[in-house]
Amino acid sequence: MPHTPAPFPAARARRLRRTDWMRDLTRENSLAVSDLIWPMFVREGVGIEEPVSAMPGVMRRSVDRAVDAANEAANLGIPVIALFPYTEGSKKTPGCEEAINPDNLVNTATRAIKAAVPDIGILLDVALDPYNSDGHDGFVVDGVIQNDETLMMLEQQALVQAEAGADILGPSDMMDGRIGVIRRALEGNEFSDTAIMSYSAKFASAFYGPFRDAVGASGALKGDKKTYQIDSGNADEALRMVARDLDEGADMVMVKPGMPYLDICQRVKSEFAVPTFAYQVSGEYAMIEAAGQNGWIDRDKVILEALLAFKRAGCDGILTYHAFEVAQRLQRDVDLF
Repeated sequence: MPHTPAPFPAARARRLRRTDWMRDLTRENSLAVSDLIWPMFVREGVGIEEPVSAMPGVMRRSVDRAVDAANEAANLGIPVIALFPYTEGSKKTPGCEEAINPDNLVNTATRAIKAAVPDIGILLDVALDPYNSDGHDGFVVDGVIQNDETLMMLEQQALVQAEAGADILGPSDMMDGRIGVIRRALEGNEFSDTAIMSYSAKFASAFYGPFRDAVGASGALKGDKKTYQIDSGNADEALRMVARDLDEGADMVMVKPGMPYLDICQRVKSEFAVPTFAYQVSGEYAMIEAAGQNGWIDRDKVILEALLAFKRAGCDGILTYHAFEVAQRLQRDVDLF
């Protein structure tokens, strides 16, 4: 049973709040660089850092610049970067063939980064939407996303990504049965050490808009993704999806979006006690940046408060576009809170 505090004045909660050092000493949750995963967008070309208009401060980088950025991230102590491709329209097809090209953007970038910065972790997304002319995470036939046919392509995509050197695969497609298919393929092809961080609780959300702009999928998407992503009103369903993915072989699970779904993060960690992550998605990032630019919030403080909220909800780590900046601030060892 929870302890019942002594009555006032024997108990004064403010005793533990009166100085910086006392607040530091009694803080229940903290934020460290090791909690951060940095999403990064890669594109064709050389020597390019191209701003993403909907995400101030975020860049699409050519592979050489992505290598430079990964090296800087490693020097700051960031443990993992997540790579996402900006795929040229000419490479988007109904058959999503570019997804299984061993030399596609993310696979090329993975090999280049691993050659230059071998100790940083690489997380790759397993889904067809960056390569699909329909903008969906699975094959589309007569307007219907095909589950089982998509699984065969996801299996091949996972294998070429593992072969390229990805440490963690992040199936984000929300097709039924995908974790089992991918885990069996990895085990059967000498990739038993490749981890799976499943996007288990991925909701059909309006918060993804800027990301689709960043990967060039905004104009391609036909319809919506509600037939395979979770309804935003469903919490119990999200937990069923987590349980299913763990049963099929997921090593870690993710909740996406992040802050609007902290209740899901808390329930997942409490009920399953497994490594639990959240993705602070592009819409969350863009809102903070826009409000900060307009002077409506203290941007720097809000960034840290939001990330600390994920830790308080039970997350072991956060995918955040603010990772590089926050790592720099943490490394300076200033009193951030």
